[in-house]
Amino acid sequence: MDPSNQNLPPDSHNTEADDSEFAAMYRELPDPDEKVNPLPWFFIMLLGALGMWGAFYIVATPSGESSAYGDQRTVALLRPPVAAASGAVAVAVDGKQLYGAKCAACHQASGMGIAGVFPPLAGAEWVVGDENVLASILLHGVEGEIVVKGNTYKGVMPAFGTLADEEIAGVLTYIRSEWGNQAPSLTAATVMAQREATKDQTTAYAGGAALKALVP
Repeated sequence: MDPSNQNLPPDSHNTEADDSEFAAMYRELPDPDEKVNPLPWFFIMLLGALGMWGAFYIVATPSGESSAYGDQRTVALLRPPVAAASGAVAVAVDGKQLYGAKCAACHQASGMGIAGVFPPLAGAEWVVGDENVLASILLHGVEGEIVVKGNTYKGVMPAFGTLADEEIAGVLTYIRSEWGNQAPSLTAATVMAQREATKDQTTAYAGGAALKALVP
């Protein structure tokens, strides 16, 4: 034992150790903490502007129509004007354009369909045959087996009853006179009458057999 330490008070050794421990603690950096940083003012203004634009878009955009119309164009734009009672001439429906938008994905622009999947329209007996049956196909759709040009197809043809009578007449007139087909055109009056005659049909027709039953 160091004789010089014999005269120190009993607690002096502990005091030196405590001072050394405190010194080590003071040398340590404080623990990091997450501070609250406000969002930049320009970011807050951007969020507010987006919210106001969204509210305006919801209020200003027309809605309530069937989703079959696809986009937010008004019904007046989708449906061409009909002749007035005074005898004014109606604007013709572009059946080719409607076919390209509604039908070409399955039946193809050539009208040849896809072998084994989607039946052809070129030379198809259902296209050039009874006009009321053809109108009924578009109004209500077909599901099940149907024979087209000697080949059996089994699938689903969706209904397009949400289209106006003029639009259905326009697209059917187009396919009855395209790709070598030679059949009389259809009128909106024919489609309207068939819509009324088949108003109780709430599901797609069950294949070709159900369609044949429509023929008088």
